[in-house]
Amino acid sequence: MLLRFTKMHGLGNDFMVIDAISQKVRMRPDLVKELADRNFGIGFDQMLLVEPPTEPTMDFRYRIYNADGSEVEHCGNGARCFARFVRDKGLILRDEMQVETARGRAILSIKGRDQVEVDMGAPELRPLEVPTTYAEQATTYTTQLADGTEVEFGAVSMGNPHAVLVVDSVANAPVESWGPELESHSVFPNRANIGFMEVISPSEVRLRVYERGAGETQACGTGACAAVVSGRLRGLLDQRVTVHLPGGDLEIEWAGEGHSVMMTGPVATVYEGQIYL
Repeated sequence: MLLRFTKMHGLGNDFMVIDAISQKVRMRPDLVKELADRNFGIGFDQMLLVEPPTEPTMDFRYRIYNADGSEVEHCGNGARCFARFVRDKGLILRDEMQVETARGRAILSIKGRDQVEVDMGAPELRPLEVPTTYAEQATTYTTQLADGTEVEFGAVSMGNPHAVLVVDSVANAPVESWGPELESHSVFPNRANIGFMEVISPSEVRLRVYERGAGETQACGTGACAAVVSGRLRGLLDQRVTVHLPGGDLEIEWAGEGHSVMMTGPVATVYEGQIYL
């Protein structure tokens, strides 16, 4: 089978984007993992599938697979690439669209050639729904690592689970050691994305994210949203915040509980390709 695809990235968080409307696609976890290999496959952090919606009020169904083959609920950087892809391919003629994700509806709006705004929906803060194993909602939670180190974090779901740690410096943060241990910690039944946030000012932060099923990436859109939500709940951040990620900057805005998180950032197409499977 010949499969056509587009390689895209949002701030270095890279994707293999596949039109599953104009061509027949059957994806399996082992095939995703094979294609994600950067030495023997295409190489990507996530694969994005554009499918027909299952609900008549939606324009598309948006599916996301991590490099390890697991399917996940949401991806903010991927959502921006998704919007640019369907517009460029003529699958939709409007600059605003509603897409169906595993966690519900997302509204995507193209703003100029390379900027896309995503209504990420309201964050889920109830700990059992994130999910974590904690029963009572709190601004922060604590747990212990295997070596006995106590870790404090905020827990937020942006359709996928996030733990947000505040650190003095992201450059010196223990992302490589704490990231994988916390990702699969017993307090996160479905594993979690682990964010390390350095607060520069109330309107500016630096962030590194160890993503569930992918490891540390150049950028994580849902992670940036979760970091701002957690920072706002802790009284550290303003409503609109610039998030500096290794791959570039995102603008995140959150008015508070009951409101959607708005994310704006760039996208880029790298190349068009095809591969025999």
